[in-house]
Amino acid sequence: MPAFVSLSTDQVAAFVELARLGTLREVASVLHITEQGVRNRLVALEERLHVELYRKQRGPRRVHPLTEQGQQFLPHALAFVERARALADLFHNCGEPHEIHVAATQYLILYVLIDAVRRFHAAYPHIRVRLSNRTEQEIEADLLRDPEVALGVAAPYESSPELEYRHLFSMNWSVITPPDHPLLRKKTIELSDLTDLPLILFERGSTGRQHVIDAFHGLGLSPRVDMETTNTEIIVRMVEAGLGVSIVPLMPSGVVTRGHRVGRRSLGDRIRPIHSGVLIRRGERLSAASQAFLDFLRPRVKKRS
Repeated sequence: MPAFVSLSTDQVAAFVELARLGTLREVASVLHITEQGVRNRLVALEERLHVELYRKQRGPRRVHPLTEQGQQFLPHALAFVERARALADLFHNCGEPHEIHVAATQYLILYVLIDAVRRFHAAYPHIRVRLSNRTEQEIEADLLRDPEVALGVAAPYESSPELEYRHLFSMNWSVITPPDHPLLRKKTIELSDLTDLPLILFERGSTGRQHVIDAFHGLGLSPRVDMETTNTEIIVRMVEAGLGVSIVPLMPSGVVTRGHRVGRRSLGDRIRPIHSGVLIRRGERLSAASQAFLDFLRPRVKKRS
């Protein structure tokens, strides 16, 4: 019988992450080790297999870090890592769910979670994430009364003391207007410049609406609210159609307004930033599946925001 090649799960997992993420830096962030630590694992794996698995010098036009041998090894590495996970779970967490129900706001589903869940399913095919669209108030209520809801992803104004908030990212506020609006010619925009304009805001009771109204009232101002909606994308389309101007939190990537004929100007610190994160039941131990999703989500959301 031929001798087995001794491969460690850490080595093969580092290779799989490199194939998925593309750079040693990103792999190091996900695995919570240094770039040199990642490099050491990959070099050891190559020495055991006697092949070069990835390109050490990547030119600007390279689209994939793996060599031909690395691409040949990849499906076997994926199977190796998946089998290792199955073996680790064989006698542990037997009763824990492999499907997790995540309740989230529409904004976060649209601009953050759709892509994150797609990538998570590719990395953890044995765990399914079921997304449900809810308002902030509905998310908190569901977490407190429905044990099937594992996590909430929201921007709570003031979360219940029975829930624990784990921060993901913050967003500042911007004014969006039709592209030729006079506001865009101003060097700075104050809230007082907006009081007489037809505003399109989020619906009553939402965290976003509360942030905006608090900022106006803190200056003794009363905004003119002409339209309300629950959907940021609808707000952008309303502004694009010339129905008014709006104040919305925007992702730095520009994804919210990309492809629409609108102008945008930051309001800086004139409105308190909106903080988005994960809500869990206080004192509850997360299932292995929920913890895996949370650990996967954090670095990717941080990178995008």
